[in-house]
Amino acid sequence: MLFNSLQFLLFFIAVTLTYYSLPKGNGRWSLLLIASCYFYAVFQPTYIFILFLTIVIDYIAGIWLEKTPIGGRRKWLLIISLISNVGILAFFKYLGFFTENIAWLFDHLHMPGAAEKVTYLANRVFVKVIEIFGQSGISSFKDNMSILPVGLSFHTFQAMSYTIEVYRGNQKAERHFGIYALYVMFYPQLVAGPIERPQNVLHQFHEHFAYNFENIKAGLMRMAFGFFKKVVIADRLVMMAGPAFTDPESHNGLSLLVATFFFTFQIYCDFSGYSDIAIGAARVMGFDLMENFKAPYMAWSITEFWRRWHLSLSTWFRDYLYIPLGGNRKGEFRRNLNQMIVFLASGLWHGANWTYVIWGGLHGVYQVAAGLRDKHLGKGKYEPSGNVSVQRAGFTAGRIWRVGNVLITFVLVMLTWVFFRATSVGSAFLILKKIGTLSLFDPIQTPMNATEMWFSLALIGLLLVKESTYLTIPTRSTPRFFVLLGLICALTYLFGVFTSNQFIYFQF
Repeated sequence: MLFNSLQFLLFFIAVTLTYYSLPKGNGRWSLLLIASCYFYAVFQPTYIFILFLTIVIDYIAGIWLEKTPIGGRRKWLLIISLISNVGILAFFKYLGFFTENIAWLFDHLHMPGAAEKVTYLANRVFVKVIEIFGQSGISSFKDNMSILPVGLSFHTFQAMSYTIEVYRGNQKAERHFGIYALYVMFYPQLVAGPIERPQNVLHQFHEHFAYNFENIKAGLMRMAFGFFKKVVIADRLVMMAGPAFTDPESHNGLSLLVATFFFTFQIYCDFSGYSDIAIGAARVMGFDLMENFKAPYMAWSITEFWRRWHLSLSTWFRDYLYIPLGGNRKGEFRRNLNQMIVFLASGLWHGANWTYVIWGGLHGVYQVAAGLRDKHLGKGKYEPSGNVSVQRAGFTAGRIWRVGNVLITFVLVMLTWVFFRATSVGSAFLILKKIGTLSLFDPIQTPMNATEMWFSLALIGLLLVKESTYLTIPTRSTPRFFVLLGLICALTYLFGVFTSNQFIYFQF
């Protein structure tokens, strides 16, 4: 079910009103679990069984892990649980990608027969499994993206965090099967996060939240601004970015540069808009979900960018991959290698395409380069908020230095989005080549008229001003709340692009 649809609005109202009408007891978790199942089934009814399969596996694994003494057997229980989760994710999301690359390798090793056998076998297995889940008309795993279970990467990582935390002793195993299922399936963040930790949300499903008007106000305001970012900004910017990235050969360098700039804000408003709606919807019912974005395009370094962008994923990779690999505890070379592994894995997590791997790899290179720069040139010179730059150059020069770092970081991030959005590696390099040789006298090729273009730029400016001054909209004053909420809703209705565009991160 799309957040930006009338169906969701009616669903949200019905679930919330029913939720608060239920007395203290078992009714609330049952309602939310049923509602979450319905929410997911609207996308793909049969694929809810994949979710339940992982839920059963990890529920049992959590109890066994808690009962099993520390030792080899306990470690193997965790490994089996993780392999089950990763295996399901890899089958549905990466089988075609891995098969095609293995076949390509065999072809270049002059073993075409082996390539054909690998492709045929993988194809047959994939089609047979897909038929079990009621999907017909699928003849190849090349159709994978059209049938990929929505949000598979998100709820898989959330389930994995539970068993890892139980294994580490940071979380008690959940005995209540319904509560654990709700932890994985909670509808606000089921398909695109935030990727929660069990310590944060599991205990909340056992609690009874009384009606609190402050929670209602804060949640509704957060949702309203999320809808504004998605429907008014993101879905407007795609009018320029979509055609340019789909057919870069027909667009000149200046048009592609503008499209890249627009996509940079499109993906942010699309994804952070979803997070705002998810966090707000949960807040209305009393639940606290973790923040996922903190004005990332105001970051003054790549490292700082990743402290502000998709926090639930970046901290997941930090805690469950980077630190177990050794983090920065085993010398400079291992630290740099670990950073590259994490960002390459992050790229692959986003999609089964080399464009995503390159996107992650570029961010890894940025991180390694920043570490080498700090080592050889001194970290203080590059920290605009630190005392070193301010004392040496004065307050004004320090502010200029900070703005310069923000702009440089923004440009570096924007260039990586070319690979993230491009349909192929070749297309990405074509876009970068055209941008690198652009002429400022070229006309901008866009379906937008001049008014829409300037309006889009004004919206981006409004977003940056808002996020550079305050991250939340005040709701303490009830009259102000109703005025602001009404204003945002009216502007969303008047200027929104209501084409039911799916959220970008649904495909991950």
